[in-house]
Amino acid sequence: VQLVESGGGSVQSEGSLRLSCQVSRRFYGDYCMGWFRQAPGKEREAVATIDGVGNINYRDSVKDRFTISEDKSQNTVSLQMNGLKPEDTGMYYCASNLVFRCGADWSRSARFGLWGRGTQVTVSS
Repeated sequence: VQLVESGGGSVQSEGSLRLSCQVSRRFYGDYCMGWFRQAPGKEREAVATIDGVGNINYRDSVKDRFTISEDKSQNTVSLQMNGLKPEDTGMYYCASNLVFRCGADWSRSARFGLWGRGTQVTVSS
């Protein structure tokens, strides 16, 4: 299974971007799909996740600005990012666990066994 991200770019503060993750196979049943990001010199952090029964999680700093969604007919997971801030800058990665739902430890990167190569998001002030 491969994950391929797209949609990154450079925007000014308060701008918007839509990231997309193309999954190379159908996902259904119990799974957890997520977006993580990593800024230079910082640890990778969870941004948002969605699972097979519709549970959605967001890190506090992106709530009300970011929206995660899925399109199973297209095997994609998207992240709509509005009101972008310079602190949102980083490499954004799509991740998946095709066995389990997200659960209480949804933000643990170790929970995800499949990762894309990332797409860069740069927000200037």
